Amino acid sequence: MKEKVMDAMQKFSKAMFVPVLILPIAGILIAVGNVFTNVRLIERFPFLDNPITIGFGSILSAALLPILTNLGIIFCVGIALGLAKKKKAEAAFTALLGYFVFLNAMNKFMALREMLVPADALQGSGQALVLGIQVLDMGVFLGLILGVVTALIHNRFIDTTFSNAFQVYGGARFVFIVLIPVVVGLSILSTFVWPVVQTGIDNLGGVIQQTGNFGIFLYGTLERLLIPTGLHHLIYTPFLYTSLGGVADVGGQVFEGARNIYFAEIADPAVTVLSQSVIWDARGISKMFGLIGACLAMYHTAKPENKFKVKAILIPAVITSFIAGVTEPIEFSFMFVAPMLFVIHSGLSGLSMVALNLFGSRAIGPNGFIDFLLYNIPLGIEKTRWPIYILVGIAFFFIYYFLFRFLITKMNLKTVGREDEGNETKLYSKKDYKEQQLTGNGGVVAATSSQDSVAALITEGLGGDSNIKTIDNCYTRLRLKLKDPELVNETLLKEQTSAKGVIKNGENVHVVYGLTVPQVRENLEAYLGREGENE
Repeated sequence: MKEKVMDAMQKFSKAMFVPVLILPIAGILIAVGNVFTNVRLIERFPFLDNPITIGFGSILSAALLPILTNLGIIFCVGIALGLAKKKKAEAAFTALLGYFVFLNAMNKFMALREMLVPADALQGSGQALVLGIQVLDMGVFLGLILGVVTALIHNRFIDTTFSNAFQVYGGARFVFIVLIPVVVGLSILSTFVWPVVQTGIDNLGGVIQQTGNFGIFLYGTLERLLIPTGLHHLIYTPFLYTSLGGVADVGGQVFEGARNIYFAEIADPAVTVLSQSVIWDARGISKMFGLIGACLAMYHTAKPENKFKVKAILIPAVITSFIAGVTEPIEFSFMFVAPMLFVIHSGLSGLSMVALNLFGSRAIGPNGFIDFLLYNIPLGIEKTRWPIYILVGIAFFFIYYFLFRFLITKMNLKTVGREDEGNETKLYSKKDYKEQQLTGNGGVVAATSSQDSVAALITEGLGGDSNIKTIDNCYTRLRLKLKDPELVNETLLKEQTSAKGVIKNGENVHVVYGLTVPQVRENLEAYLGREGENE
């Protein structure tokens, strides 16, 4: 039972990553639009004071801001797309249709029950206009619910076929036929249930706000601790896109969720200082500073004969963490040999966010240095107080460095470069892959290219083609479902395919490769002849 629940949560977390990964692009472009309309920047750089650049910036911000007020439909389509096992395009399109059916059904039922409030009294009523239709304000949760429901029905009935005259109603059409009464019934049920759920969410948000810095510490710690399970998206997403992360009136319009609020505040020149809710998206401080200190500690405590290898391993990982905020290569480099350090890192991550809050930082820092620059520098010091973020980050760099160095040496932890003799990390070049002949499934596989060689190694490390049921990926991980996880050869995957870590949870196996994982997946699918099987 526990395994099934965990499997379902991992699938949902992976599906939620589809919209979550895209939405920050809108925020960055809103920030770019602000560069061309920022009054202080125009005063400092007179060449920006012209109708072309100002108009471009205004159009860019205005065009992207509505995305923040229509997150429900974005998550609905994205979740259905992510959870669909096959024919994902049809699942996404059906989810879109289901969303429209839900809105209109709820609106009509509320009208029949005389529940609709006057249009000029919407604010604070619990109702809102969604795509021009007045319904209960369910926000992102409506998209999450409908996305999951659509995916479940799609996976159950997509293969349904009929004969004779009814054959046209099979497949995706039958899915939509089944979905209609379910969605209509759900819309009616929601008019009774959702007000109660919303009250619970509001109360939970109140508890989180009342706990203050302890709540922030818990949030920052759990967001890192759940990295091995792949469920960390379930921690930060509600705070970024729902009322748990705050509610604010910006420019006469109500926004919910930390990220939605500060995106709106970026585009509003009347806002002089970003609201406190931005702290929920300051998760990048440990990525930009803390883990860099941890890496320096690991390098300085490595055996002298291994320092060159350690440098070659850690420098790319440090750059990736600092620039893009991808931390898993670093975290998995010590997590499997010294789990205590990973727990301490998680706690320090939470503490660094508390420090930012205590010192009044309003800087936006969800990932790495690129995001930090694009968001904060154009907004200015007054609006974001970004120097506080930098100073706190530097302080935690030294905290990480000295604490990790002390623990590694005091407890003789076998971090990178301190392995026992015979267990040193071995680096493989592309030339090695090209020249190597590999034993595959029942025979010898000649490496025709470096990509095929790596794919063959991965296949062998996963127990062979017949052991691999499904192949997918998220931002940094190859996500697989295997028939027999015990056949996984972790040593082969880590030493010969550059995997940063392997995580097993029942049939679900995650292999961490970092930012190159989309190409790894494509090469593996091509090698196994499975291209497009999930489309």
